[in-house]
Amino acid sequence: MVTALFALALAATAPSPAPSVFGVWKTPVDGGLVRIAPCGARLCGAVVNSARLRVEPDQKDVRNRDAALRGRAIRGLTILEVTAQGPGKWGAGWIYNPDDGGTYKASIEMVSPDRLHLKGCVVAPLCRTQTWTRAR
Repeated sequence: MVTALFALALAATAPSPAPSVFGVWKTPVDGGLVRIAPCGARLCGAVVNSARLRVEPDQKDVRNRDAALRGRAIRGLTILEVTAQGPGKWGAGWIYNPDDGGTYKASIEMVSPDRLHLKGCVVAPLCRTQTWTRAR
């Protein structure tokens, strides 16, 4: 009986696993949805959907600064790649913005199980932060 109580007490005090960053996240722009998943040792994000894609499903990456890449489909396009920096933090990576064709330095911080702060910088301090929410 004492052993069982001790085991229950240990289980109650054991740290719970950290919430996973993997899944689909809603961006604050254009109703965008991005799927975050592992890609090798890094974390990647790919476009799932957006308001524009619902109207024009075959939308291409026409604003890309590299003319050779302008024929790529936006749906499924990898727009984010970052490396783990510590619990709930990723950085040393990049984010691509199909709206302006630019690629920026990126970092992510998971501030709650359902919220990410994503920071993109041309060069510090020229940065913009967005809050992404977990899609349901």
